Amino acid sequence: MLGLVPSASLLGVDGHAVTVEVHISRGLPSFSVVGSPDAACREASGRVRAALLSSGATWPPHRITVNLAPPTVRKVGAGLDLAIAVAILVASDQVPPEAVLGRAFIGELGLDGSLRPVPGTLCLIEALSEGAVVLPAVSAAEAGLVAGRVVHGIDTLARLLACLRHEEPWPAAPPSAPPPRLPAAADLADVRGQPVGRYALEVAAAGAHHLLLLGPPGAGKTMLASRLPGLLPPLSDRAALEATRIHSAAGLGLPPGGLIRHPPFRAPHHGASAVALVGGGSTTMRPGEISAACHGVLFLDELAEFAVHVLDALRQPLEEGVVRVARAAATVTFPARFLLVAAMNPCPCGYGGRPGGCRCSEGARARYQRRLSGPLLDRFDLRVEVSCPSVSDLMGHALGEPSAAVGARVLAARAMARSRGVETNAAIPVDRLDEIAPLGEEAVEVLVQALQSGRLSARGLHRIRRVARTVADLQQQEAPITAAQVAIALSLRADTSLPSVLASVSSP
Repeated sequence: MLGLVPSASLLGVDGHAVTVEVHISRGLPSFSVVGSPDAACREASGRVRAALLSSGATWPPHRITVNLAPPTVRKVGAGLDLAIAVAILVASDQVPPEAVLGRAFIGELGLDGSLRPVPGTLCLIEALSEGAVVLPAVSAAEAGLVAGRVVHGIDTLARLLACLRHEEPWPAAPPSAPPPRLPAAADLADVRGQPVGRYALEVAAAGAHHLLLLGPPGAGKTMLASRLPGLLPPLSDRAALEATRIHSAAGLGLPPGGLIRHPPFRAPHHGASAVALVGGGSTTMRPGEISAACHGVLFLDELAEFAVHVLDALRQPLEEGVVRVARAAATVTFPARFLLVAAMNPCPCGYGGRPGGCRCSEGARARYQRRLSGPLLDRFDLRVEVSCPSVSDLMGHALGEPSAAVGARVLAARAMARSRGVETNAAIPVDRLDEIAPLGEEAVEVLVQALQSGRLSARGLHRIRRVARTVADLQQQEAPITAAQVAIALSLRADTSLPSVLASVSSP
């Protein structure tokens, strides 16, 4: 007696099709699972047996062998519970084999026979070739994002058994949920003063340039960074689907409609480990915070308080836009194209060596400076000092420019970038810089002086040209980049080493 049921298993952010084969033979009652299962898969016998008995089905008192094919792919989690239960029902002649033809089954089983959701439902369905999929009812909206699939949302195994026996009709697909109303984003008008910080935020949003805010406590660094999501345009269909896949695989919450339309904003604590930030794990390969921020913003507050090896793990994803995690069990690739915004104090006490204010010794300041490597700092396109606002700015009644007005300029600048064949100016390939960001003669002279003085590295030169292109786009200028626009880009980028940045901040 043999039962075959299609399903899928998750590895990283990709689903892999799995065929659950159940063979029931004579012999002492036993239950074994083969085909590279993890501990959760091997424990399926207890959950499946209790769920079948709670649903009015019979547990075969024979030798039951479950094979999860292909054996070359490691199966993790409890998402194969439902497929194993259905395959047992087919192999024991409790359900006709033709009832499962063309249908795949995904879901975890509770001991009472309830169907529970599993992480990565969207990724799992994309890996299936069957036209219909049966899964927990709470996952039906997420499953409906995959075009061309018939979705059957079931809440209990007993009801599924009735549908397979043609005693009840299959439930209809859930209606499409209306687009959710997004919560009001924090408005940039709330920020008092800070003209340089506000403009740097606008440039970062328009060109997807990485931004470092440096200043004393209470200057408004976190307040500025939290206003960035309100300046970003909604995600495209492709980006929204990829962000949703990542959040689904990570087990993060999804909006009511199932699709993430607004750029995500992730702000992990500075005690986060490298695995939490980058992703991976010993058994379950889950995406980390930088992947959860894909097509959105990753905000690292108190940047210098993160562990040094955690920060250095950001260098490769910032350049390539992906994370490659290699473990003994498997190697996975996570998307990681995000906008990095960081905030830090100039020294441990926060006041940067100012006479009468700083309480740090020279050794403490030196150790603090060494926590950020030069290569990581060089990957920040914008490095801006945020000073404390004046009393008149704080006590005045005049409001700054609202996020809606700034967001309109950001949207127009991004439209200019897309017209040139790039998503944002930060993604301009090096071999297309001369085409997309041509330099005027005076602009070339400004950059030559910056290179000769050691202020710019080769990487920094390319980043300055991309930022200058964004400055020109915000001014709605298509002409070659001018010296003034290059000067603005240079003024938004401090020198390439942290000690020189701190020296400029610390100067009275």
